[in-house]
Amino acid sequence: MNRHHWWRDAVIYQVYVRSFLDSTGDGIGDLAGVRAGLPYLRKLGVDGIWLSPFYPSPQHDHGYDVADYRDVDPVFGDLAEFDRLVGAAHRLGIRVLLDIVPNHCSSEHPWFREALAAAPGSPERARFHFADGRGSDGGEPPNNWHAMFGGPAWTRVTEPDGRPGQWYLHMFTPEQPDWNWREPAVAAEFDRTLRFWLDRGVDGFRIDVAAGLFKHPDLPDSPDPEADARTRDSVNPLAWNQPEVHGVWRHWRAVCEEYTVRDGRERLLVGEVSVPSAREHAKYVRPDELHQAFFFDLLGAPWDADAFRKVVSEAMQDIAGTGSTVTWVLNNHDQVRTVTRYGEPAEGSGLGAARARAAALLMLALPGAAYIYQGEELGLPEVVDLPDDVLTDPIFRRTGSRARIRDGCRVPLPWSGQASPFGFTSGTESAKPWLPQPEYFAEYATHRALADTRSSWHLYRDGLQLRAALHQLGEGSLHWLETQPGVLAFTRGDDLVCAVNFGTAPVPAPVPGTPLLASGPCPPGELPGSTAAWWIDGS
Repeated sequence: MNRHHWWRDAVIYQVYVRSFLDSTGDGIGDLAGVRAGLPYLRKLGVDGIWLSPFYPSPQHDHGYDVADYRDVDPVFGDLAEFDRLVGAAHRLGIRVLLDIVPNHCSSEHPWFREALAAAPGSPERARFHFADGRGSDGGEPPNNWHAMFGGPAWTRVTEPDGRPGQWYLHMFTPEQPDWNWREPAVAAEFDRTLRFWLDRGVDGFRIDVAAGLFKHPDLPDSPDPEADARTRDSVNPLAWNQPEVHGVWRHWRAVCEEYTVRDGRERLLVGEVSVPSAREHAKYVRPDELHQAFFFDLLGAPWDADAFRKVVSEAMQDIAGTGSTVTWVLNNHDQVRTVTRYGEPAEGSGLGAARARAAALLMLALPGAAYIYQGEELGLPEVVDLPDDVLTDPIFRRTGSRARIRDGCRVPLPWSGQASPFGFTSGTESAKPWLPQPEYFAEYATHRALADTRSSWHLYRDGLQLRAALHQLGEGSLHWLETQPGVLAFTRGDDLVCAVNFGTAPVPAPVPGTPLLASGPCPPGELPGSTAAWWIDGS
C-alpha cells in the first residue's frame, strides 16, 4: 500500500454523529461521543472517519441545512471539542473527513436573511437563485422543476414592503435555498470555509451533492419536471451535472494540494456524485479534480452475480482508467440498511444477513477504497416500524409518504445492555434517544458483537486485517474467472481468489490452511491457481 496516497485504498467509516454515541445525556450523539468511540473504531481497523454535518443548523434536514459553515452547533459540542477529537483521532492513526454542503444552505444562514431583506436584483440576492414568477401577477413559479423531497422547487417570498415578490430555488426543501455558484462571492466564501477546517487539521472533505452547484443559466422548463421527486435522485439534467461544476473541483483540488505541499500530509476530496453512467462519473475523478467519488451502482445492484459483475467491470474500465481508484459503497445515511435491502421475507430472516456479509467482504476484496456506514459492521437491520409521530425525515413531512424515508437507518447505535438506550446515552435508563431503538437491538449491541467471534463485527474486523496484511488486496486490478451460474469469482494478484456464492451453487469441501472470512462452504481448491481464498457464501 502506498501510504503517501493513503486514500487510494483506504477504508473510511461514516459516523452519523447524532446517532453514534451521546456523552451528555440529552439523547443526541455528539463530538465528545465520537471521541469516546475512537478506540472501538481503531480496534475495528478503519483508516479514517467521515463525520456527518455538526455545524450550527436549525436541523430541518439534520444538519444538511447549514446556518454557519465555520462553527459547531452547541448540541454537538464546540470548536475546542472538535480540536480534541481531531487530535485524538490522529494519535490513533485515524484520519478525519468533514461533510461539506456546498449546493445549499439553511434559510437561517445570514446571507439568505440578507437576501430576503434586500431588493430584487441586489448583490445579496445574486448569491442565490431569485427570479420573478410567471403569469400576469408573478404568481406562478419561474419554471416547472420539482424538489427532490417533494413539492415545487420554488418558494415565493414576501418583499420588505409586504407585497408578494420573487421566488427562490430549493432543490430539496424550502429551508434549504440553493447557492448560485455563478456568483463569485459564493466561491470565495467556500474558499474561506475550506481553509478554516484545513487549518484545524482535517484530512479532507466528503462533498454533498457534488454534481450540483450549477443550474442551467436560463432556468428553462424540464421535459420531466417530477423526475427528481419521483426517483429521489438528482436526475434533472437542467439542475445537476452542469459542465461548469468541474472548475470548482479543480480549484478545490488545488487548495488541497497547497496544504499537502505545505506539510506533506495528503488531503482528500470525495464527492457524492449521482450521474447517469460510470463514464460520466469518471469525469469527476480526473487527475486534477476530485480524488474520489462514491460509486453508487454497486449499492443499487440487485443481488445477482451477473449484475454485480457488470457494475464492477464498468467501474474498473471507466473510473480506474482515469488514474483514480473506485470508491465502493454499500450503504450510507440515506439508504435502507443492507441486511434489510437484501432480505426476502419469504425466504427467512437470515437471508438478508448472509447476503450483507457476503457483499461486505466482496467490497473489501475489490480494488480501490471502501466506505462503511456505522452499524453495518454490527449487522443492524433497518428499523421499519417507527411510529409516524417520531419521524423526522423532511421527505415524510413534505410528502406524507413513508416511501424511502431515511429515519430507519439513522436510529442510534446499541452499545450495551438489554434495553434502550443500550448504552448510547450517558443519561439514566429512562433517557430517550432522539429516535426510539427497538427491543431487538439488544441482539446487535456492540458488547455482544465483540464477544461473539461469529458476529458481523468480527467478519468486518477480520476482513480489514486481511486487507491490510495481504499485498494482493487494496489498490490494483482484478481478473474474472469463469464459474458455474450464481457464483462470482475473480483473482487479485497471482495467488488470491475471491469467490461469492449468490445462489445455491453446490461447493466442495474447504482447503486446509485457507484464510476464511465467513462460515460456510469454501471452494478455493477448485479454483485455478489459488493458494489463498476469500470465499463468501451469500446463499
